[in-house]
Amino acid sequence: MAASFHVLHTGYNDDRGTTGTVSLVLDGEAVIVVDPGMLADREDVLVPLRALGHVPEDVTHVFLTHHHPDHSMNAALFPNAAIVDFWAEYRGADWLDHQGHGHRLSPHTTMILTPGHTNEDATLLVETDDGMVACTHLWWYADRTPEVDPLADDQAALEASRAKVLEVADIVVPGHGAPFHVHR
Repeated sequence: MAASFHVLHTGYNDDRGTTGTVSLVLDGEAVIVVDPGMLADREDVLVPLRALGHVPEDVTHVFLTHHHPDHSMNAALFPNAAIVDFWAEYRGADWLDHQGHGHRLSPHTTMILTPGHTNEDATLLVETDDGMVACTHLWWYADRTPEVDPLADDQAALEASRAKVLEVADIVVPGHGAPFHVHR
């Protein structure tokens, strides 16, 4: 059975402020929250989490696509979760290095390194019954804008990472918007 994927909060970056898109992956024993960053109200994530039958203590992993506050600020809402980024897993006082590219958080999730927005960006690939979902910050919004990332550490690397993700993803969850489908 493949993982299930849910958007807990659709992010935005406009006159209301800045929030990242926050997602939930359920994969066997794993309960993974992706990018719990800045929110107007923490209930914006906690209410949909509870509606899906989970409380913060159930979360086993928090995956960060990168370390900007709009994607990482609320990681501590999940007290039992290991925090996973591009190069390590952090649990309590333990810093546990992992292989980086290809690291698996659960049977149906794989992390790939996708530098560009920052040099430390990673994307979480999730195998679902609806296809491969990619949680990433290679795009900000569902319309794939901005084409040129004004905050990119390396636009050329970002373009290469985008191509890599588009080769495997059926659905992309951008950093600040609703998911979009990839049409090949």
